[in-house]
Amino acid sequence: MIAQLSGRELVSRLAGPGLAFKTGPFSFRVHSNVQHISDGLQLLYGAYPLVADDTFCDFDLEVLKPAGLRGHVRPQVRFRFDGANTFEPLPLAHAFPLLEWAMNWCISTHVNHYLLIHAAVVERGGRAAILPAPPGSGKSTLCAALVHRGWRLLSDEVALVPFDGLGLQALARPISLKNESIEILSRFVPGATFNKPAYNTSKGTVTHMLAPPAHVARVLETAKPAWVVFPRWQAGAAAALTPREKSDTVVDLAKNSFNYGVLGQQGFDTMCSLVEASACHDFVYSQLDDAIAVFDALASGRA
Repeated sequence: MIAQLSGRELVSRLAGPGLAFKTGPFSFRVHSNVQHISDGLQLLYGAYPLVADDTFCDFDLEVLKPAGLRGHVRPQVRFRFDGANTFEPLPLAHAFPLLEWAMNWCISTHVNHYLLIHAAVVERGGRAAILPAPPGSGKSTLCAALVHRGWRLLSDEVALVPFDGLGLQALARPISLKNESIEILSRFVPGATFNKPAYNTSKGTVTHMLAPPAHVARVLETAKPAWVVFPRWQAGAAAALTPREKSDTVVDLAKNSFNYGVLGQQGFDTMCSLVEASACHDFVYSQLDDAIAVFDALASGRA
C-alpha cells in the first residue's frame, strides 16, 4: 500500500520510475517533482495498492514543475500523458487538482470497455444508486454525505457500466468538493480528512476528501444498479423524490455519458438495460440530513 512508503520513498518513486498504483480496475504510474503531489498522494491515497515498477500500467502521467526561470517566477505545473503535453499549464498551487482532473480525463477519453456516465455512484445492500447531474447540482456534496452515513462509495465522478450488466465497477477515489461544499462537509463530517484547498482554479476553491479506507478495500466488489436519481440542490427546498419516465432517463443519461456515441449499438443496449433495471427519479433537496433520510427510505423500500 502507498501508506507503507515513507515520505522520502514516495518522493523518490515519483521523481524516478514513477509511483505505480491501482484504483479499481485501472493502474496509474505518476511522475512528479511537485511537493503538492507527493503530499496529496500521501494524505489521500494511502489505502491504494502499489504496482511493481516493471508492471504495465494503463496510464502513464507526468505532473511536473518546469526547470529554469518558469520554475521560480509565477511557477507553473504541466501535465503530460505518454510523454506529450495535453493541457495548458496551471499555477503550481493547482497541481493536485490537476492530477485528479488528469486521471479523470484518462478514463473518460480512453476507456471504452465500459459505458461511462458522468455520475456519482453509491451502494447499499449490494444495490447501487447512480447520481448523474451537471456541475453545481450538489452531486458531489450529496455523494460525500451519503458515504459517511452508511452508503459505500463506488465513484464520485464516473459510473463504470459493464456491457454484460452484471454489476457496476467501483473506483473509490477521493471526492472532489468545491466552494461552499467544503465548509458544509467539514461541519457534516467532523474529523474528515481534506487535502489543502487550491484557490482560484477554473472551478473556484477546490479540495479533495479522503475516500473511506474501508470502501477502498472493497473496490473490487461490484453492485447491481437499482436507482438512477438526478439530484438538484435548491435553497429552502424540502427533500422530494419525483418519479421520471425511463425513456427520458435514457436520453438524459446519454447526454451525461462520455462514450455513448462511440459505442454505438452496444452503448444503446447497455444504457437501456441499465435503466430497465433501475427505478428512476428526480430529487430536489436543500438539507443533507433530509436528503439522507430520503435515500435511507429508498434503500429500505419505504420511499
